[in-house]
Amino acid sequence: MPRAVRFDKYGDVDVLRVVEVDRPVPKADQVLVRVKAAGINPGEAGIRQGAMAERWPSTFPSGQGSDLAGVVEEVGSAVKNVTVGDEIIGFTNNRASQAELAVVDADHLVHRPAHISWEQAGALFVVGTTAYAAVRAISLKAGDTVVVSGAAGGVGSIAVQLARIAGAKVLGLAGAENHAWLAKHGVIPVAYGDGVAERIRAASGGKVDAFIDTFGGGYVELAIQLGVAPDRIDTIIDFAAAAKYKVKTDGNGAAANAEVLAELAGLIDTGRLEFPIAKVYRLDDVREAYRDLARRHTHGKIVLVP
Repeated sequence: MPRAVRFDKYGDVDVLRVVEVDRPVPKADQVLVRVKAAGINPGEAGIRQGAMAERWPSTFPSGQGSDLAGVVEEVGSAVKNVTVGDEIIGFTNNRASQAELAVVDADHLVHRPAHISWEQAGALFVVGTTAYAAVRAISLKAGDTVVVSGAAGGVGSIAVQLARIAGAKVLGLAGAENHAWLAKHGVIPVAYGDGVAERIRAASGGKVDAFIDTFGGGYVELAIQLGVAPDRIDTIIDFAAAAKYKVKTDGNGAAANAEVLAELAGLIDTGRLEFPIAKVYRLDDVREAYRDLARRHTHGKIVLVP
């Protein structure tokens, strides 16, 4: 029997377990995927902890995960875009990707390009589409100056590169250990912490046009203090500040489709976008993977492999 991550009640990582489950059966417009890699994301931890129960309640036992990549094992009778044996990248809205087998809607799949690793493919959807939506939300144009908080994290590391592709001058807030990577990708690294506003003003020449907050903890307020217009600030995490200051909150949901996923995969495949993988864990080590994620100091994505 195939195995999958499950939890039977809200709680910390200790509620997670890997158990045998019935083999999933695809409907006519669905595909059964043999999972090669699946990403993990902060939102999944929030759902499992019950922090989002009003918006996204869980039905127990619940699975986990949206991102995945793998090999098509079975197709429904109405599926035309993939066939058995195809290597795919995709996503599911059914909290089911952290498993050996997953059923996925056929229109949530794209083919895996040759130059994307399984780990990159399996972790791309949530962070990639979130970064894409955030960059689009702030209407960047060539010559703009944008600040990105959490610039070396899963979303931030993609957002800074997409902003550079758009022609912007990009300042990335990150710890010193990630400054070399940012500089290598054409991003001006800025240390976070006390005095960050002054450092941003110095690095930007006094002009900041837009701000993407991937970290929370006061960065929306900082953007307002720097004189950025609210309609050019996007936060994917600080919704209280967003409501207070009327800034944007475009994230994964604003770009959650196969077309955007294919575009991002194409950028990685052609070498225009680097997608760093922080660490790879076995499915059995899912608890430790989420403990690692909670430390919020990884460069790039954490990935599970069955």
